Amino acid sequence: MAENQGNFTDPSTEIQEKLLDAALMHVAFDGWTPATWDASVADSGVDSTLAEALFPRRAVDLAVAYHKRGNAMMLASLKEADLGSLRFRDRVAAAVRYRLEAVEDKEAVRRGATLFALPQHAAEGAKLIWGTADAIWTALGDTSEDANWYTKRATLSGVYSSTVLFWLGDDSPEHQASWAFLDRRIDNVMQFESLKAQVNKNPLLKPLLAGPNWVMSHIRAPERREDLPGRWRPSA
Repeated sequence: MAENQGNFTDPSTEIQEKLLDAALMHVAFDGWTPATWDASVADSGVDSTLAEALFPRRAVDLAVAYHKRGNAMMLASLKEADLGSLRFRDRVAAAVRYRLEAVEDKEAVRRGATLFALPQHAAEGAKLIWGTADAIWTALGDTSEDANWYTKRATLSGVYSSTVLFWLGDDSPEHQASWAFLDRRIDNVMQFESLKAQVNKNPLLKPLLAGPNWVMSHIRAPERREDLPGRWRPSA
């Protein structure tokens, strides 16, 4: 957005938010379905042609927008929080917790999980989880440009998705069981990273890893977010 434009807001964004808010009144009962789409258009008063132009896949795109809204709320919480005194693993845990605490209606997430578990939408669901992991790492200042860019996001995607599934069934006070589960998953990841470092330093195992490490050293992070899966750096 250009600077010095006051409080200008993209009209299409306002309409998208209006449609999404209207949809959330029905998702708990009808899921992210054509029925919810029809109700959101009717309740919002948005012209159906304009609504379809903004959300070509209708209810599926509404579900995507809902997930991305949660990411934006998480990033806002991270921006306001003072995490400088925390260990890095605790910053990651805080980010995941902020993401889940951004959810006002757990049923909307449950319905979304059901939608993106369908074969025709599974790729979209994986992309959304990856996007959340990427948003967290980027917000926490990740500057990796090699294969670590991918392994960090892949690992966090697994932590996040497993925590979401646990959280959906958690009825403990203030979701304390979910936060304990999250801590255990992150501890598992840290233990694996420690083991990986020890293996790489082991003089007996190092020759066996020469080939894989050479391949990994040539992998580069995408220059742009849409430039997935990234690029290969040819040898000099």
